Amino acid sequence: MDQKNFIVAIVMSVLIIVGWQWAFPPPKPQVNGTQQTTQSGTPQAPAGAPSAPGAPGTGSAAAQQPVVGRSEALAQTPRVTFNTPELEGSISLKGARIDDVRLVKYRETIDPKSPAVPVLSPIGTAHPYYAEFGWSSADPAIKVPQPDSVWTADNTTVAPGKPVKLTWDNGEGLIFGLTISIDDFFMFDVKQSFENKTDKPVTLFPWNLVVRYGEPHAEGMYILHEGPYGVFNGALKEFSYSDFKGNKQQKLTTTGGWLGITDKYWMATLVPDQKAKLDASIKQTGAGADLKYQIDYVGATGLTAAPGASVVNESRLYAGAKIVRIIDDYEKKYGIEKFDLTIDWGWFWFFTKPLFWLLEWLYVQLGNFGVSILVLTVIVKAVFFPLANKSYAAMSKMKALQPEMEKLKERYGEDRQRMNQELMQLYRREKVNPAAGCLPILVQIPVFFALYKVLYTTIEMRHQPFFGWIRDLSAPDPLTILTGFGLFAWDVPQFLHFFNIGLWPILMGITMYMQQKLNPQPTDPVQARVFQFLPILFTFMLGSFAAGLVIYWAWSNILSIAQQYTIMRRHGTPIGGGKAPVAAATAAPASANGAKKSGKGSGKKS
Repeated sequence: MDQKNFIVAIVMSVLIIVGWQWAFPPPKPQVNGTQQTTQSGTPQAPAGAPSAPGAPGTGSAAAQQPVVGRSEALAQTPRVTFNTPELEGSISLKGARIDDVRLVKYRETIDPKSPAVPVLSPIGTAHPYYAEFGWSSADPAIKVPQPDSVWTADNTTVAPGKPVKLTWDNGEGLIFGLTISIDDFFMFDVKQSFENKTDKPVTLFPWNLVVRYGEPHAEGMYILHEGPYGVFNGALKEFSYSDFKGNKQQKLTTTGGWLGITDKYWMATLVPDQKAKLDASIKQTGAGADLKYQIDYVGATGLTAAPGASVVNESRLYAGAKIVRIIDDYEKKYGIEKFDLTIDWGWFWFFTKPLFWLLEWLYVQLGNFGVSILVLTVIVKAVFFPLANKSYAAMSKMKALQPEMEKLKERYGEDRQRMNQELMQLYRREKVNPAAGCLPILVQIPVFFALYKVLYTTIEMRHQPFFGWIRDLSAPDPLTILTGFGLFAWDVPQFLHFFNIGLWPILMGITMYMQQKLNPQPTDPVQARVFQFLPILFTFMLGSFAAGLVIYWAWSNILSIAQQYTIMRRHGTPIGGGKAPVAAATAAPASANGAKKSGKGSGKKS
């Protein structure tokens, strides 16, 4: 029987491991840069002019060109440069593309000398990624700007408060303009215009698009959305890259909103006029090195310029890091509908986002996100103290009843039904709730999930150090068993990562075991064996988690141990494997019987 129960316990443990790994897949090793794909080849030039009125299309692509380095690719076209506190890069005058955007304050690794993170990349690199702004016409005779059109700039640089105007003359009476502004952060303001010098009214449809070549690596899997997404008619819609396999297309209509392509920490997102009616589409075209994803929108109604007049269409492009406070400020400043959802807060956003704000506020006060996590844990413990206090008091009573429960187990043996009946009577007599011990864990789970989301999703946690060897709270503990805790520098094979646990996960497992020893042991042997395995299982499960999350869990265990130990001492409950004291709750029934016997005896003596 014991062997059978042991096998059942093992099976249950394996199921726990599989379920956990499915719900929380370990993060994959990051590839430097944002264009994370292993494809090789020579991508074609960018999408051409729309093939139909009001519909940005792929058009006819130019001939393929060899893949070169970023610097060489940038040198192939005339450019307008920019350098702000957050961004550096340039705008290509050929095609008027915003295609060179790098993050000044974010590096590819924790090494401050590593390259700046690229957000957008030009044609000629391995994986181009850019934004375009153009016009389409119902009249094919009207000549509009093309991807290879070379624009003229009124300045060589653009800076906050100093926009640049690009112009292109079609030679047939239409002069097109693009006035591009940039702020101190990540927002480009783009005013598209055309001046009509013909003798007839001209109607054109403004369109904006973002194109990304290659198959991007989606790091977040089920935990975090990466790929095309947007808010359409007030509703957030998220798409995976696989939704468009085989050159599939998704068409949507909306008023206002936004749409773009997001990675874990950065994004390229188009923001139209929030009152404009739009026809949007998301599609995949090409294959191999020419594989590309395109998100675009076009005005549902054209803009008409009378002879001698001009029209203007204003839109925006967010190309940069997904910093929470900046995105929230943009949402308020420009009235962008649900712009905060560009960050994946998850289903429990109403809890996750306030938790992030509290954590960031603590960081501002303390200067270290790791210390902020420790203080946050204390705050959470304080908030739930009354509930936890009740729970630990009930668990102390359960612990005191352990000898009595063992007697019932010995008395009724394999008669589980009778034993459970007697146990329930014991619980009712002593006013003990056997499920009370689950409450501290249950109240901790929402906080754990929310903190996991915060640590994994928000860029504010990226590359934030703690103390000692923890230099990135968003990454797993680097001092692991299979590296001799830092003595051996080698790349651990992927299939061994589950067993490659670090020091903090080990500490978390030890504290979990210590806390478990303070709890009453289940009378069911299968449950008891499963509970014995849990600290070991969770040690390995959390081995690949962000170090900040493991630190939170370990510190929470330590606080719980101290709280539970104090309560048990107050109730006179034995610590560890000690015997229940005479004054414990188990003595209550016996003292009652003793009183009856004493009463009979005194009656005879009298």
